Amino acid sequence: MRKSLIGTLSAVKIFNYRNVDRADEFEDIPILDLGPYLSQKPGAARELAENIRFIQETIGFYVVINHGIPSTVISEAYTALEKFFALPTDAKMDLKFDNTSVGYIAPKSTVYVTSKINENTKQDLNETLVLALERLNDHPYIKQGVRFTGPNKWPTQIPDFREPLVKYQYACANLGRKIVPLYALALGKPLDYFDAYFKEPIMWTRNAHYPPAEPEKNQFGISPHSDHSFITILPFSEVPGLQVLTPQDNWLPADPVPDGVIINTGEFLNLWSNGRFIASPHRVVPPKHDRISMATFFDPAPETIADPAHFAAPGEKLKYEPISMIDYVSWYIDRNYSTKAGGKQEGIEPEPT
Repeated sequence: MRKSLIGTLSAVKIFNYRNVDRADEFEDIPILDLGPYLSQKPGAARELAENIRFIQETIGFYVVINHGIPSTVISEAYTALEKFFALPTDAKMDLKFDNTSVGYIAPKSTVYVTSKINENTKQDLNETLVLALERLNDHPYIKQGVRFTGPNKWPTQIPDFREPLVKYQYACANLGRKIVPLYALALGKPLDYFDAYFKEPIMWTRNAHYPPAEPEKNQFGISPHSDHSFITILPFSEVPGLQVLTPQDNWLPADPVPDGVIINTGEFLNLWSNGRFIASPHRVVPPKHDRISMATFFDPAPETIADPAHFAAPGEKLKYEPISMIDYVSWYIDRNYSTKAGGKQEGIEPEPT
């Protein structure tokens, strides 16, 4: 059994934006307690939404505690992934990422050329298994061939692999649906404003293995970028490596919080909110020890249109053109992934190890 990040929450400092000035430097990733909200304490949703609004207009990243995902669900999923990444290269390549946009991606298959903060030129030092939210084979998304929705590719060499990963997925979907209403409140809309968009979400997890490696100049475990997503859900890894860019342009390490889960906004919500909620840049530096992460992208249904007019103030200039969820995520992956790894980026040569 893999160790879990278990510790005491007594020393955890819960974030409160009223005690923070926008010009202040963030010394830690903000921490929000979901417990009162999930137990339906009066006023808890509004208080969380106010904090989320402040965070999403400044640093764009926060940690949630008392989020309802059991630590065993997270640790068992990590244990299963450790077994997968230990498989021989040929076995992993049998599950190769393809036009369905699920499956295995070999090391050095991505360069995030869409990054707005760094001219990324070197292949990222990670290998990845992309798994979509598990659905039945007769689900309309799968029958229609919608990208990022499956069917998933499961390794036959690990018979107990699928169950813990699916359990983790469903737990993330449950958490995502509970967090999304807070974003509606934070943007001045009714609590249920986004609910209809997430009845059948596009949700997939980028399960990544970052080996200890000596990077070349301008090379990373994953290069500086912003996620494509509405929100991203990321349980802490035992091994650090994630760094977040602060408003003062400093790289802030995301230090582990006991039983904490990181949440951040991606570019789709940034577009939809007319730039109000930032898609905060982040990166992963090559770790000193093998690192595994499970970044789950929680996105609305494929036909959802991000129309910034929905959230722009009266008379405010619209910064972006409306675009659908499926068109945006497809553009994002096609630009940043190699032609040999399911994308359309020429000149990136995957290097299986």
